Amino acid sequence: MLKKLCIFSFIIGNFVGIFAQQAEIANIRNIITYLASDELKGRGTGTAEQDSAANYIARNFAQLGLLPKGEEGFFQTFISSPVHSTRRDISIKNVVGFLDYGKENTIIIGAHYDHLGLGDDKNSREMKPEGLIHNGADDNASGVAGVIELARMLKTAEKAWNYNFLFICFSGEELGLLGSAYYANHPTISLSAANCMINMDMIGRLTDKKMQIGGVGTSDVWIQMFNELNKSFVLSYDSSGIGASDHTSFYLKDIPSIHFFTGGHSDYHRTSDDVEKINFEGEKEVLDFMYQSITKIDALPKLKFLKTKEKNNASNPAFKVTLGIMPDYMYNEGGVRADGVSEGKAGFKAGLKTGDIILQMGKYEVKDIYAYMEALSKFQKGDKTTVLVKRAGKKVKLKVTF
Repeated sequence: MLKKLCIFSFIIGNFVGIFAQQAEIANIRNIITYLASDELKGRGTGTAEQDSAANYIARNFAQLGLLPKGEEGFFQTFISSPVHSTRRDISIKNVVGFLDYGKENTIIIGAHYDHLGLGDDKNSREMKPEGLIHNGADDNASGVAGVIELARMLKTAEKAWNYNFLFICFSGEELGLLGSAYYANHPTISLSAANCMINMDMIGRLTDKKMQIGGVGTSDVWIQMFNELNKSFVLSYDSSGIGASDHTSFYLKDIPSIHFFTGGHSDYHRTSDDVEKINFEGEKEVLDFMYQSITKIDALPKLKFLKTKEKNNASNPAFKVTLGIMPDYMYNEGGVRADGVSEGKAGFKAGLKTGDIILQMGKYEVKDIYAYMEALSKFQKGDKTTVLVKRAGKKVKLKVTF
């Protein structure tokens, strides 16, 4: 009886040790507050403030006992001439740390730390963004806080892990996934040993417990695992391995890749994406859920990669025009819901409002975000068309000039 009790106590003790690990709000707050401070001037790629942010991340990695896994210590630096910028020959710096447990395979955890800087790269939703600090608290200081905090939780857990862990904070994401694409093509570990990639982009504004997980079609374990673990979130899923964040770069290397996202908001790519609007308790809940997910993955054999059926945006249609809306990426009831409308843009001038659900653009039916992007690619600057929206349950037709 005593022997059985000791075994039971050992099992329970290990279980508690694994799942008792929790994210700490104070850590999350400190990281986001610094990265989203005016001192860092929006962490523009290729700026001195990018380097300050990179140095800060590297110091955190070092203090946690992570091994440097860049090409120069924690850093992987390269020069790029991005398409989505008026600048050329930009210095881009990834920050890479490693928890080496001597295992055959590795779980990759990442987030981008760059943002829009002073608004000179044409990605801002402000009417006159040049010279204005875009702090990017949610996008994506929140994700970086997640990487650092998960590193702490995994490092200090009283558990023998079955995988190594690689932590990467990318720059150049806002200019076209430059940092993650470079790492995927110049890895500092063998990507054949990568079990999966877990990406965090905008996880700091949890509202009504809604969270989306993208890339769930890249392996057959994801949906069942998340559903079994979930006790409080309203989860939505996107199966595609291709999306507008850094997990895409790893999916394209045949690595199961997922993306955590707590939803868009009207502060997206605006100067108002500030630390005061972060839901710190909500981010803690997200990170606790992610830690539990990683613990589950750690107990599984190496995941099998699956190619996903890509939507119409897989060919990356070129946009010469925009309505100027922030889509609600978690809306899945038909059409595209505008989570925000930029002043001065074509949609705003036509009378489009936040909450409107776009159903059709000209002759093109809009069933989802992919059909919306495909429809946009059909129009040129100066074109006129009609946009059919649903507003407060009624259909309204708007006249738009691009």
